[in-house]
Amino acid sequence: MNAVTPPRVRRFAPLAALVLLLAGCGGDREAAPGAAAAGGDPAQPSRVLDWPLPAITPGTSAPDLALAPDGRVLLSWLDSRPGRRHLFRFSAWDPAQQRWQTRPVTIAIGSRMFVNWADTPHILATADGALWAHWLQKTADAPYAYDVVLTRSQDGGANWAPPVTPHDDGTPTEHGFVSLWPQGRDLLGIAWLDGRNTGGDEHAGHGAHDGSMMLRSALFDRGLQPVQEATVDTRTCECCKTDVAMTDRGALLVYRGRTGEEIRDILASRLEGNVWTAPRRVHADDWTMPACPVNGPDLAARGSEAVVAWYTAAGGEPQVKLARSSDAGDSFGEPLVLDRGNAVQGRVAVALDARQVRVLWLREDGDGQSLWFARYAPDLSREFERIELAKLQGRGRATGFPKLVVHDGVSHAVWTDLLDGQPQLRGARIVAGAAAD
Repeated sequence: MNAVTPPRVRRFAPLAALVLLLAGCGGDREAAPGAAAAGGDPAQPSRVLDWPLPAITPGTSAPDLALAPDGRVLLSWLDSRPGRRHLFRFSAWDPAQQRWQTRPVTIAIGSRMFVNWADTPHILATADGALWAHWLQKTADAPYAYDVVLTRSQDGGANWAPPVTPHDDGTPTEHGFVSLWPQGRDLLGIAWLDGRNTGGDEHAGHGAHDGSMMLRSALFDRGLQPVQEATVDTRTCECCKTDVAMTDRGALLVYRGRTGEEIRDILASRLEGNVWTAPRRVHADDWTMPACPVNGPDLAARGSEAVVAWYTAAGGEPQVKLARSSDAGDSFGEPLVLDRGNAVQGRVAVALDARQVRVLWLREDGDGQSLWFARYAPDLSREFERIELAKLQGRGRATGFPKLVVHDGVSHAVWTDLLDGQPQLRGARIVAGAAAD
């Protein structure tokens, strides 16, 4: 599938000034924006609404978004204070009431949290009402010696269980780039990149080591006890994010692989019962890359439909691609090239519902970084719109990875920018297919 010529490209004024004018946990209250989106024409322009976040203080970064089974949007982030004291926090947005339900809730506090622009914490809710969260904890003085730690709350975040580590190798190596998924009503699935075989040198030359990074997984019960452990892949890219989504045939996991010839294409595997399917390439980009690009894929699924977005520089040209599966990840169609050229940074986020696919990605040129948003038909046959969502003050890695979820036709986006040299979260809600104000 070739790149689609966009029907319209629109640019919006930066949102930073609006965010600074709004404080606390309140929200704007337009009349039923979700209803307008659900019944509107997808080809109509979107309305971009400021989304005042509870995490608007300097030092906030590493956002995550997750949809709870009851429709709430969960936002988690890191709040870094002077003296390298870090707070891992979350809040819940009620789309029906268009407000944050609570003031920020602290999940964990520590000076030994591993804080990284690409390897970030996550939050998830399961159908039994529990909240699950993970972060990264330093285990030794080596730069990349850190563990994944996992915790659970059964009372909405008021109290959290003592954290556990899903891996038991005890090596001072890298464990991170986690994906979480709900396995049934009360089990949690977790997958992570595991460096136990690397000897702690997985970042020497971004991959110049004898041992290989691998991808492992486990299921945990409500008592934070492992009930199943598995190795998904014994050789992966060292520091590209992973992602997972639930299909009607089980959890589908995507990540960047790594062959002995240093081909680093995107792979997919699905959990069928207790066994992961053999990893298969989403597309044969044949990107030969001797170092980790720190630019992993993003995934969204609904029933048997799944859409993967990813970055590649195969052939020497940076590109962002989208590919669709109609069989829960068994196969993917020819990808659509969403964007290409030296300005393309990738760092993609994707979401979908019954009507549209949405995607975020970053660009950077001589004028600075910009965050872009596009909407497509579910089968990727038509691009409805692409807009420059925000101009960013930050450059390079300082802006991290944006996040995106969709609920009732409204896209919720959050990203990191810089304000006076300090990271700070920003957010927007995009009401698609409704007439702009």
